[in-house]
Amino acid sequence: MLTAHPTNTFNNIPLSVLDLAPITEGSDATASFKESVKLAQHVEKWGFNRFWLAEHHNMPGIASSATSVLIGHIAGNTKHIRVGAGGVMLPNHATLVIAEQFGTLESLFPGRIDLGLGRAPGSDQATAYALRRTLNMGPEDFPMQVNELQDYFSEEPVSRVRAVPGQGLSIPIWLLGSSDFSARLAAQKGLPFSFASHFAPAYTIPALQLYRDRFQPSDVMQRPYAMVGVNVIAAETDEKAQYLASSHRMQFLNLRRGEQKKLQPPIDNIDEIWSPMEKAAVEESLDPRTTIVGSPDTVKKGLIAFQEATGADEMIISSQIYHLEDRLRSYEIVAELMDK
Repeated sequence: MLTAHPTNTFNNIPLSVLDLAPITEGSDATASFKESVKLAQHVEKWGFNRFWLAEHHNMPGIASSATSVLIGHIAGNTKHIRVGAGGVMLPNHATLVIAEQFGTLESLFPGRIDLGLGRAPGSDQATAYALRRTLNMGPEDFPMQVNELQDYFSEEPVSRVRAVPGQGLSIPIWLLGSSDFSARLAAQKGLPFSFASHFAPAYTIPALQLYRDRFQPSDVMQRPYAMVGVNVIAAETDEKAQYLASSHRMQFLNLRRGEQKKLQPPIDNIDEIWSPMEKAAVEESLDPRTTIVGSPDTVKKGLIAFQEATGADEMIISSQIYHLEDRLRSYEIVAELMDK
C-alpha cells in the first residue's frame, strides 16, 4: 500500500519528494509545471519513492493550487513513482468532489496515487472564504470529513451518494499535521501520518510520540508509519549551499512580512535585508535539524541524525531552490547518498 515500486533507501528508509511547484521571479506557472515534470522524471530515475504536491492558494510563488490536476499531469509524465497530495486541504472542498477526483486519478494510474489530507486552509481567511463561500466548515469538522471520504472509497458506502469513480478503490489516505491534532486522529484511525517538521520543527518529536503511543491497528495498517518533512539544499560545498538557501530564507522572510512575492534568486548576504528579530524568527522555522544545508557530507550527517532522532519510517524532502539545475543537483546529491 505505501510503496509502488522498489526504491533506493537512505539509512534503510525510503526518501520522497515534496514539490511546491515554485514560480520563480521572472517566470510563470507554465514554466513551473515544466520544471516539476523534469524534477519528477529525474527523482523517479534516481530511486525516490513518491512525489507529492501541496495545495496552496493566493500565493504568487506557488503554482500547485489545483493540486489534483497537477498530480494527473505529473503521473502522466512518469512511469512508476507514486504521485500524490501532500496535501489536499480538506475543509476547502466538498468531500465527494475529492473522492471523485482521486478516484479518477487512481483509475487512470492504478496503484500510484496517494491522498494526503490536511485541515488548514492553505491560505488566508479571505481566500478560504472565496474557496468555500462560507466559513461554516472548518478544521473542527475535519474528522467527520475524513470519515466521509473513507466511506466514499469503501466497497459498500453507507451514504446514498456514490463516488464514481472512487467507490471500492484502494487509495492510501495519509493524515498530515504540524501539531498534535492530526497525530491523534491518525493514531485513532490507524492511518499513516506525515508531520510537517520542515516548517514546524519544535513539535516533531512530541507529535510522533503521541502518534505511536496511541496508534490503533486498523484494516489499513497494523503498525504506525510516520513520514517526516525535511528541507534539503545540497551543493558541492557548504558555501554554495548556503548561497542557494538564501532563496528559501527570503521566502519565509517575505511570508513573515506579509509580502506576496515569487521565489527570489539567491543573494550573497541575506543579513543585509533582514533585522535580527526577523532572522531569529525565520531560523526558528528553518531549524538546522530539519533544514539541512550543505555539502554531500553535511547533508548525509544531517539526514542520518534527523532520521535517528525521529525514528521516521520515511522522509520527504523539499528543496526550494531558484534555478532548476541547482534544484536537480541537490536531489541528485541526496540520491548519490542512498543505498543502491
